[in-house]
Amino acid sequence: MTGYVLVHGAWHGGWCWERLREQLARHGARIYTPTLTGLGDRADLLSPDVSLQTHIDDIVEVLEDQDLRDVVLVGHSYAGMVVTGAAARATQRLARLVYLDAVVPGDGQSLFDCSGPKFRSWIDEQVGTRGEGWRIPPAPPEFLGLSESADVNWVMPRLVPHPYRTFRDPVHWQAGQEIAVPRTYINCIGSKPRGGARSAQAEGIDDYHELATGHDAMVTAPGELAELLRHLS
Repeated sequence: MTGYVLVHGAWHGGWCWERLREQLARHGARIYTPTLTGLGDRADLLSPDVSLQTHIDDIVEVLEDQDLRDVVLVGHSYAGMVVTGAAARATQRLARLVYLDAVVPGDGQSLFDCSGPKFRSWIDEQVGTRGEGWRIPPAPPEFLGLSESADVNWVMPRLVPHPYRTFRDPVHWQAGQEIAVPRTYINCIGSKPRGGARSAQAEGIDDYHELATGHDAMVTAPGELAELLRHLS
């Protein structure tokens, strides 16, 4: 029986995997959808002290406390940072590392290092004008690839501010350490033609796939995403 640990991105919570969970559960999968500190149903814990390391610790704790083995660890968007850090500490517990339209950092890189100056400028402006200098206000639906009113009405009221520090913090692993886990990249290409230029984040990842849907694929295309994940494991 395949196990999945699904890690949500910025502004979201474990709730965002509900539709995908239903699809995977039909095939008897074990599914874990932890919520990162300060987000989702744990929004009361949000503070300027919540760091990338806090979120990495969240996921390592799930892997260790549940004594999970041979699981597929999936990180969406920002959570590419989180699952990379968790994989460095718990490689032996993983069967595969999946980046779902996510950032893929190298050792010592932050999310801002991976996303470029234009994105950082937009985030900094939002934090400075609406986030009291330490919170990132939720992104608009078009940023998340949401266009259907049912999806927008389900997702947007549930989004909460995200701790800015996590975008600035670099991820590190021990000198000489290799994250020796098979890796997959799933690029959400929206309405773009298939087979175009690869996401720059997927550099060095041979197992590359495309989904013709928006960024929040677990919301907009749970059936297709579930089928892809099942055939990876």
